Amino acid sequence: MTNVRTSGGVADAAPAADPAPHGSHGQDGSRGAPAQGPEGLGPHPDELPDGLVVADADGRVTCFNAAAARITAVRPDEAIGRPLESALPLEDLDGRRWWPLTDPYGGPATRVGQPERNLLLPGGREVLVSARYVRERPAGPLRRLVVQLRGTDARRRTERSHAELIATVAHELRSPLTSVKGFTATLLAKWERFTDDQKRLMLETVDADADRVTRLIAELLDISRIDSGRLELRRQPVDIVAAVRRHVQAYTTAGHRPDRFEVKVAAPLPALWADPDKVDQVLGNLLENAVRHGEGRVTIEVAPALLKARPEGTEGTAVTVSDEGPGIPEESMGRVFTRFWRGSKRGGTGLGLYIVKGIVEAHGGTITVERAACGGARFRFTLPVGAPAFLSQA
Repeated sequence: MTNVRTSGGVADAAPAADPAPHGSHGQDGSRGAPAQGPEGLGPHPDELPDGLVVADADGRVTCFNAAAARITAVRPDEAIGRPLESALPLEDLDGRRWWPLTDPYGGPATRVGQPERNLLLPGGREVLVSARYVRERPAGPLRRLVVQLRGTDARRRTERSHAELIATVAHELRSPLTSVKGFTATLLAKWERFTDDQKRLMLETVDADADRVTRLIAELLDISRIDSGRLELRRQPVDIVAAVRRHVQAYTTAGHRPDRFEVKVAAPLPALWADPDKVDQVLGNLLENAVRHGEGRVTIEVAPALLKARPEGTEGTAVTVSDEGPGIPEESMGRVFTRFWRGSKRGGTGLGLYIVKGIVEAHGGTITVERAACGGARFRFTLPVGAPAFLSQA
């Protein structure tokens, strides 16, 4: 049987005695038996996430998997046994027929494949296509042509997300940098004309705008690390109650009424091992949202919890932040933790809650949002409290 595998992101097929790949039709159009060989022979073609089309030395299709059928809207039994150009008619973006243009069977024998590129299916739908040329020997005749197909929807979503991120960053940077440039230029040109109080006010504004730029850059770095799975955690014992009280004190020191905040602690709490800086970031973001977008009293509850998604008995610490404002519309609940979601028009990049979710999940925890009993928003995140493995083994 033929073992189909992927190599370097392009589907390839290893030589074997049986010329028909797993679960494919033979050249006579008959349906081959599904692959049920021993483990280690690779996945069945229909299990691959990308479209896989294989043509033999004569240019006839011998494998057309389920993903290829979904992408091209061609049934496998319609493609198997037909010439590749007929079963998979492709054109480049200039309208030229792709297979005669590239001539995989008659072109230079030194070629090993085609890099991924955008091509067009009948009807004008775009598809990402790459190919691998499998030869009897280097520079020998083509034994098998392996084609990989991918839809462009995921790439378009990624490109659209990147464009939105760039536009958001440009917008958020323009205002503070314009302010910094304006005030510094004014001070340098007319320093002697301003009183000390005026100079102090202008410099404080510059300092605040510089902090705003720094926060935005930090958010971008966090997003990059979260998306790439490179968010580093430096776990150590964390006093979550002290962290909560520290954030509340910062707000009251800044002029908010002490009675606007209520901290509830359900003791005793298990020892929490987490990254203290990242926990501070989560708490700061949730409290800022409650203060800025909510109304009335902000209640922070800290309590022990059991993690449902973990082995029975695994302990966690749950923190709930709720307010008495208008809350989040039901139709927006599913988008709260996505990029660029804003609960109101009161500014912000819309990246904070996306980062909060990434930090909580990097700790192995969960975060949810719902409507509070008093009508406002209620955010609850839970972190596992177990000590690191190296301490547990010690």
